[in-house]
Amino acid sequence: MSSLYRATPADGVAWVTGASSGIGRATCLELAKRGFTVAATARRKDELEKLAAEATGPGRILAYPADVTRRDELVGAVEAIEAQAGPIVLAFLNAGTFFPMKGPDFDPDLVMRTFDINVGGTVNGLAALIPLMTARRKGQIAVNASVAGYGGLPSSTAYGATKAALINMAEALKFTLDKAGVTLQVVNPGFVGTPLTAKNDFPMPFIIPADKAAVRICDGLARGGFEITFPRRLSWILKAANLLPYWLYFPLVGKVTASDTGRG
Repeated sequence: MSSLYRATPADGVAWVTGASSGIGRATCLELAKRGFTVAATARRKDELEKLAAEATGPGRILAYPADVTRRDELVGAVEAIEAQAGPIVLAFLNAGTFFPMKGPDFDPDLVMRTFDINVGGTVNGLAALIPLMTARRKGQIAVNASVAGYGGLPSSTAYGATKAALINMAEALKFTLDKAGVTLQVVNPGFVGTPLTAKNDFPMPFIIPADKAAVRICDGLARGGFEITFPRRLSWILKAANLLPYWLYFPLVGKVTASDTGRG
């Protein structure tokens, strides 16, 4: 793994999507602290400008608003970043949303909206980056998924499915992107205190604030390695749970999350 490329501030620009709040916002600030010029992308230009003003050196944050679900906007943002700030050598494709959803509340429109943002937004980011980075044979991309992608969890009907898709996509891409000079990583956070998790009405064990999550993400980017996951206690519990037969998995996860469930 040490032979794979890891970006440094001297190499070029770090790009973060979903930068206006939560993990994305905190990661922009942490990368700037570590010396990166950070291109921050989200829909809300006013929030990006506030974020840029909060950056502390030696790096800086630049605002490049775009809607990740619109491929033309995202490609345009990448072109502008490369022309104005420099080559993108590190990207954290983080934009996402979460709508709590249990079986009786199943809403196909919200499911598709979640896929459009979480999966479609990441796909659009990859589409903009991969040709540039493979042509240079130099780049590092981190896809923000979640421990919710390891297996089905109550209230994560749509969200967990999108994160499972992102984990699988990242695994598939890694085989060939690494050989093309582009280091691919997946970030699987546990519960992080953000506006999205504020919607949850169930226990969130080992929850950490966004600024601490950003430190762990940036440390993982600097170290390399395919998966960046935290807190490890939660990720290992969920990984172990997914090794169980379903007749044990459903009552165990239902008990841990205080959710009613039948036996599979």
